[in-house]
Amino acid sequence: MLTLFRWMLRITLLCLAIALLLLTISYWFLSRSLVDYDEDFTLNGISAPVEVVRNSDSVPHIFGSTDTDSWFALGFVHAQDRLWQMTMLRRTAQGRLSEIFGPRTLAVDELARRLDLYNLALESVKAQDDSTRSALEAYSAGVNAWIHEVNNGARGRGAPEFWLFEPEIATWAPADSIAILKLMALQLSGQAQNEVLRARLSLALPPGRLGDILPEDSSKAITSPEYAALVPGADPGNRPLNFALGPLSPLQEPALAGASNAWAAMAERSAAGGALLANDPHLGFSAPTLWYLARVELRSGGVIGATIPGVPAVLIGRSDQLGWGLTTAYLDDQDLVIEKLNPKNHEEYLLPDGSYARFQTRQTVVRVKDQQPLTLTLRWSRNGPVLSGKQYDLETVTPSGHVAALSWTALSPADTSISAAMKLMQASSVAEGIEAGRGYMAPAQNLMLAGPDGIAMQLIGAMPARDPAHPSQGRLPSPGWNLATGFRGMFPYEENPRFLNPEEGLLGNTNNKTTDRPFPHHVSFTWGDTQRIKAWLALIESREVHTRESFMEAQLDTMNPTARLLLPLIGADLWFTGEAAAEGTPEHFRQRALALLAAWNGEMNEHMPEPLIAEAWLRELMDRLIRDELGPLADHFSRPDPVFIERVYRDVNGASKWCDIVQSAPVETCTDIARMALDEALIRLAESRGPNIESWRWGDAHQATHDHPVLGEVPLLKWFVNIRQSTSGGDDTLMRGRTKGSGPNPFLNVHGAGYRGVYDFADPDSSVFITATGQSGHPLSRHYDDLGELWRRGEYIPMSLDPELAHAGPAGIMMLTPAEPEQP
Repeated sequence: MLTLFRWMLRITLLCLAIALLLLTISYWFLSRSLVDYDEDFTLNGISAPVEVVRNSDSVPHIFGSTDTDSWFALGFVHAQDRLWQMTMLRRTAQGRLSEIFGPRTLAVDELARRLDLYNLALESVKAQDDSTRSALEAYSAGVNAWIHEVNNGARGRGAPEFWLFEPEIATWAPADSIAILKLMALQLSGQAQNEVLRARLSLALPPGRLGDILPEDSSKAITSPEYAALVPGADPGNRPLNFALGPLSPLQEPALAGASNAWAAMAERSAAGGALLANDPHLGFSAPTLWYLARVELRSGGVIGATIPGVPAVLIGRSDQLGWGLTTAYLDDQDLVIEKLNPKNHEEYLLPDGSYARFQTRQTVVRVKDQQPLTLTLRWSRNGPVLSGKQYDLETVTPSGHVAALSWTALSPADTSISAAMKLMQASSVAEGIEAGRGYMAPAQNLMLAGPDGIAMQLIGAMPARDPAHPSQGRLPSPGWNLATGFRGMFPYEENPRFLNPEEGLLGNTNNKTTDRPFPHHVSFTWGDTQRIKAWLALIESREVHTRESFMEAQLDTMNPTARLLLPLIGADLWFTGEAAAEGTPEHFRQRALALLAAWNGEMNEHMPEPLIAEAWLRELMDRLIRDELGPLADHFSRPDPVFIERVYRDVNGASKWCDIVQSAPVETCTDIARMALDEALIRLAESRGPNIESWRWGDAHQATHDHPVLGEVPLLKWFVNIRQSTSGGDDTLMRGRTKGSGPNPFLNVHGAGYRGVYDFADPDSSVFITATGQSGHPLSRHYDDLGELWRRGEYIPMSLDPELAHAGPAGIMMLTPAEPEQP
């Protein structure tokens, strides 16, 4: 027995030694790609020495003698810190993910190929002005300089992920940067999904009921035509709605297609006497975050703010004279068009005059790892690229013998959005900032500006003009053989909504409705917010003058206007129930929950149980109101819709009929449904979190999911690459934390402010910013998640253009020196 024990001990120790050795070897290989921020380089492609100072938070401050040298250095540091992320963004836009991930990403590649994103980017290079092309070329040279260093030095392939996947990295080109912007446009545009959703609901609901669940805005019912009359023959059956294309898809459900906050105050409304601007764009969370903080010295002066790795521009930020922020404009810049095929020749489609035209066609080959290549035949009608039935779930709304094409402003071979971004960075006034937006095309944004001549909000992006007789006004997929369907060019830039120096001295946008202009000069029938704007107005109107701190307070506000509005409404007959119920009964459990909610002020604090109870109640209530009418379509409404619930409980135009469960004999009242929803929500919470209701914490359920897009679901590895944090806020708070809405953890925080910035032009160097993770994309780097804890606590880091502050305690100082020209 003793001998057996000794052998078992030896085997165990040997296994531990082997595991330790393997771990040490793995760490050595993976750590080779960690960047030494103090290392100097001699490089081709720059005209003079460039100093790159990474401050204590690893934000690079780039001091080049020329603009092109500065853009070269930005490309170099982007590649140093985020090479894997850059290559993934480029592969997604190119439709080349399946080359390394196999068939699971084939649907994503097919969408990118059918939209032709990368070829459009190649064409758009020629449309840029000379200075922008020079910047793109210099930036590309900087990226390639680092790739050259990786390929020729022992640098661990440039990122740990390249040890697991294809290590070859193609050289960077100007079109790659433009393609990433087009990819962002795809991610931030949700109008096509909204058209499919509206069509599906039109087919599923009786006439007159669609306006309750999907109103055009909070003040009026929808007047869309019925989809069955518009495009006869569509039969989705009893199928759920599915916009998902699998891993790494940029295509989002409409609720996650983009959101943001931005507000500005004129100097007269500022306590310090200078204009103020705050901005926090909302995107899906990832590790690392999409944003990368940087300062770049240009001929026109320094600019500092948030960049996207792969793109040579400070997209949101400030100079000494001007600050700029962005919010998603929700412009209706996409139209789905149903084309009728020629029954005798499916290579032709019907025109409004009754004749047929041939599709433009081209073949493309998608290489798939471990499988035979897939050849796709790409087709275009006069209305845009033809999509497959699985994209945007189009097969459920496209009749047999028809196909769907997409008209979209981003599908332009002369997209000058990157040139507009370049001009914006060089602008020194609000007027110049507005003019810089003229060349911007997609994705449509509200540009918030603050400078010496005041404040402004300008919609930038091409606004499609439609025929006044358009059969659906762009709200539903429309027949391509109707003469009034389709875009009629673009409105002049001067007709885009513009708000300049308002009398109140304040401007704000939370993706709320911005204009009441009627169709066809409208912006959209669908907006991204009806609730956060209430919280902003309450905060902003509570004081005469504002400060940097009051703008920060607004960004971090966690008061839930939806809960404060709806809980008294849906629980009106539940708060008082007479005698106290016996302990251990469902009634007692309900009374305890209601007692907590009755004393709650609506703050979505991560340490409290009330936000979790309220969210679970509203979510269960939403499902019970619509499940019997919508069936599987109800899965799409996995988060409470405050406008719909309020309509139902105020019985607007008879909307209370949603409370009756049509499959049951009794006639349920809205009070019955509210009580049943609360009891069910409490049972579910008790099963997952225990019976002690006071010990529940919102933050335990509402964890921010900064997950690695590729390795985030790999066992063991996910514990090293994912960043999970308990967070406050919720779907409708200014500090927005959009919940997942589905799966075993529906309250996970999956979408919110990956960047926050507040700019004070009374003292520009007192401005602050933060991102949600860290600067590095390397999981072994201390800068992989070092900013994340500050972000979670609502803290910021200095946003200064002062060179001396950048040099104070830097993480590293890197010198890029021009290589000596080769002797002939």
